[in-house]
Amino acid sequence: MNFVLVHRIPGRARLRSDAPFGMRTAETLADRLDALEGVEGVRVNPRTGSVLLLYNNESVFDRASALLFGAGREQERRVPAPAPARGEKPSLFPFFHYLCLRPLLPVAVNMVSAFSRALPFLRRCLSSLAHGRLDVDALDGAAIAVSLLRRDFSTVGLLTLLLGFGDALERYTQKKSLENLASHLALQADRVWVKRSGAEELIPFGELRESDLVVVRAGSAVPVDGVVEGGTASVNESSMTGEPMGVLRSRGASVYAGTVVEAGEIHVRPTSLGKDTRMQQIVRFIEQSEQMKAGIQGRFEKLADKAVPFTFGLAALVWLCTRSLTRASSVLLVDYSCALRLATPLAILAAMDEGVKHKVMVKGGRFLEALSSVDTVVFDKTGTLTQSRPEVARVIPAEGYDEDFVLRLSACLEEHFPHPVARAVVHGAERRNLRHEEEHTEVEYVVAHGIASQWRGKRVLLGSRHYLSQDEGVDVSSMDAVVEDLSREGYSLLYLALDGRLAGLIAMEDPLRPESAALVEKLRGMGVKHVLMLTGDDVRTASAVAGRLGITEFRAQVLPEDKARVVQELRSEGRVVLMIGDGINDSPALSSADVGVTLRDGSDLAREVADVVLMGGSLRELVTALELGRGAMKRIHFNFLTTMVLNTAFLFGGLSGLLQPGASAVLHNLTTLGVSLNAMRPALPKGE
Repeated sequence: MNFVLVHRIPGRARLRSDAPFGMRTAETLADRLDALEGVEGVRVNPRTGSVLLLYNNESVFDRASALLFGAGREQERRVPAPAPARGEKPSLFPFFHYLCLRPLLPVAVNMVSAFSRALPFLRRCLSSLAHGRLDVDALDGAAIAVSLLRRDFSTVGLLTLLLGFGDALERYTQKKSLENLASHLALQADRVWVKRSGAEELIPFGELRESDLVVVRAGSAVPVDGVVEGGTASVNESSMTGEPMGVLRSRGASVYAGTVVEAGEIHVRPTSLGKDTRMQQIVRFIEQSEQMKAGIQGRFEKLADKAVPFTFGLAALVWLCTRSLTRASSVLLVDYSCALRLATPLAILAAMDEGVKHKVMVKGGRFLEALSSVDTVVFDKTGTLTQSRPEVARVIPAEGYDEDFVLRLSACLEEHFPHPVARAVVHGAERRNLRHEEEHTEVEYVVAHGIASQWRGKRVLLGSRHYLSQDEGVDVSSMDAVVEDLSREGYSLLYLALDGRLAGLIAMEDPLRPESAALVEKLRGMGVKHVLMLTGDDVRTASAVAGRLGITEFRAQVLPEDKARVVQELRSEGRVVLMIGDGINDSPALSSADVGVTLRDGSDLAREVADVVLMGGSLRELVTALELGRGAMKRIHFNFLTTMVLNTAFLFGGLSGLLQPGASAVLHNLTTLGVSLNAMRPALPKGE
């Protein structure tokens, strides 16, 4: 197994081996890399042989590379131990054999069976010792070797049975957890309709070729990424974009697996099949993200591994003092790593799976840990606390005009432009049932300022105060008092002038999300100490919005490039910062935070960069994310304490002679099973 560098940018590198490797090797690599000072994140995917490394300086990358290249050579020398197929469901037949058949078999047969079952564990033990590691493999092998020396073949059989079953159970539960997590996003398509030689056929998905034309009708999911060759349909792409409205797709348009045809029929030429579809890439990302180990997982595993030499030393001391191999082997059979290595990642996987069920996608274990410690939440205002679609709030006519006239004429001009403010004015007129005839001449659009045209021989202007007052010389001072009041309330203003005279104002607002104020209150109730709002608006507007939401901390007139700096300043103060935003400009701040969160309708870049995606599109899911992180960490700490207490009790039972080796093995494995089952329980409070 050799590693090669695939790509590298400052602070991030991906390496890939020339062959896939097992979960045990992946865990070992992740542990060793995570132990290097300066390594900030590790993601190891045994299926693809990929290692993603996040680091803070170049010397760390050099040390990590040396470690990986050395590990590759070490893996080539290592003799692999036979094991059940990855993810194969553990069989109960070995228990039946041990309890019912073994007592009936001749002693010689049981001896040979015990030796053959022990060999894989002895090989692992020798491999660990040869490389200077006193780990769980060394501990298990030593316990089996002592039992063999005592000619206690019954205990050897029980040990290999329990250890083998435990390994199989670990592989199976991890595989099932990952499958369950990915299944919420994966596309299930067993059979598809295709057009071949002018006739339609229903074929198994596995027989689909890139030369086929896939027929997709209303109500069916698109099974492949491809290009429309014929037909027209409205396609719901919310699974990809988060946008709930259907989009028109006709000849030449691209469609993606997992999207749904709402109306019509299209014939799709596949461009990507199976594992290459965009939806399957998302699923693989979810599977790989589990390998982004939580810091707490690494810390607990390191602490447990440090106990292995202590266990060896204690067993040796017991033997020297008592000359009893029975007591010494009872001590060797108790270790702390098994339960923690299984229960901790299972708790993380279960929490990630539970999050998806509640429309919260967490992209890795370390982000769950960060969620549990958040004490500062930073909101971007536009599109996050607000709905990012302006509305007409009020219309204030100047003397001599009325509201309907101001809004009707403004809509008549704005209907020619697609930007959000223009659409809001047009919709405002529609809500009042105001019809506006085309009575103006050609419309001139002045970028970032406003609109100019001719209406019934009079020059009409619509735009900002600066445009009308400074550029066009219109006197707007007659409505300064009204402007002051509206600005204090947080409204943005459009000015309408007719023939050089101010005709009226249109007050625009970004409506707040209905759940925003309740969310802020809920966050404070959960113990979040600081809630901060960032906005590019002026101080008066920012103050008005913050006041309506109950937010006491805000930063106004913040440029997009300054958002990340604000987040970094907060982190430098020792805060654990969650940043939530939805735009491309929010992406640097999302990356800078301990946890970056975006909504399903955020920009593609924001969804890619964010550590947590609120798939339901509601800010209420932020509370779910925080409770999920806290619940998962609470479960992990409880399992850690339970594992340490019970295994310590078993250790002293072996020391005192109260527990025989077989009893120690049974109790130890029951503890592992118990904390693993506890790890998979729901982490969210009941009622969520």
